[in-house]
Amino acid sequence: MADGHQSNGHEQVPGRSRRRFPGISSRAYEHPADRSALVALRKLSGFDTVFKALSGLLPERSLRLLFLSDSVRVSDRQFAHLNDMLRDACYILDLEKVPPMYVNQDPTPNAMCIGLDEPIIVITTGLVELLDEEEMRAVVGHEVGHALSGHSVYRTILLFLTSLAVRVAWIPLGNLAIMAIVTALREWFRKSELSADRAGLLVGQDLTASMRGLMKIAGGNHLHEMNVDAFLEQAEEYEAGGDLRDSVLKIMNVLPRSHPFTTVRAAELKKWAASRDYQRIMDGHYPRRDEDKDTSVRDSWRESASSYATHVRTSKDPLMKLVNDIAGGAGDLGGRVRRGFGGFGAGQPGPAKGAEGSGGSEGSGGSAGPEDSSGGSPDGPREPRD
Repeated sequence: MADGHQSNGHEQVPGRSRRRFPGISSRAYEHPADRSALVALRKLSGFDTVFKALSGLLPERSLRLLFLSDSVRVSDRQFAHLNDMLRDACYILDLEKVPPMYVNQDPTPNAMCIGLDEPIIVITTGLVELLDEEEMRAVVGHEVGHALSGHSVYRTILLFLTSLAVRVAWIPLGNLAIMAIVTALREWFRKSELSADRAGLLVGQDLTASMRGLMKIAGGNHLHEMNVDAFLEQAEEYEAGGDLRDSVLKIMNVLPRSHPFTTVRAAELKKWAASRDYQRIMDGHYPRRDEDKDTSVRDSWRESASSYATHVRTSKDPLMKLVNDIAGGAGDLGGRVRRGFGGFGAGQPGPAKGAEGSGGSEGSGGSAGPEDSSGGSPDGPREPRD
């Protein structure tokens, strides 16, 4: 397949050879937390069948008709450059059936892969106009990665439940029950986005382009005003900065989101690109699809637990450091907690031995940041952008 072309005003990119991964399993690029959840779900006999049986309750058929009637279907006659990228991404990841793709008029940069019976990919005009050829190639690979992993089924359910939670908000217990499921699905989906970012890198095989795309999603089409190293430094500052109060605010900020923050995604992708796992895939050593049925749920959960343990052990976040200290049996726990909340009683001498201690007043906590931008289902709440 041609790697570069001149089409629809998009600049020509140099032709270059990229590796193909015949028979690759999505396990090769899935984040450990994403992979363990999916392996467990796939092992549950009839799990997908039960969910697909609910298709009459889900708005999937309505969505398909809506995109067909009010969006532009990508083909060799419409958005031909996107059609080439889609077929190329499916060829590289060896996805036999090319999913239909639509371009939807929406100035918000966004892309998604949804569907129960079969995945469909939707890309907004805002994203098409924002990204160049190689950046868009990574996005298309990202969405094809979702399709290969089977994420579209669970994402469709997430869209439906998010919409349902809004409609039954007046029923206290019903809303709480649905939001508990939505929160759990969002936690999984945030990890699945890291997986799909990796798939995008395997398709584009250009880390710089992937970084540029994430920077544009965060800051718009102003690359001349941005710097990759400075952007990644933001992620490091976000993870390490502040005290325990900031750690709690980070959790509150991310809970409503289905996507990780953009700087975090960039840092995670760069770390994976430098890993031995990525190099082994590029060298042709990766799990095959025909081995998926033999995958051990226990091994997947063990790998997931190991990944979380490593994250806690190496994280610079104050809360993660505290968790690591507790797990390590650190003494003076109360003192460590007080020091974690760095503003509490700072500069005040501690009480003398035997004296009655007085508690310092707690500083006012910050408020959670703005809610996630939306995009997604035309019928309900919109998903954050890819």
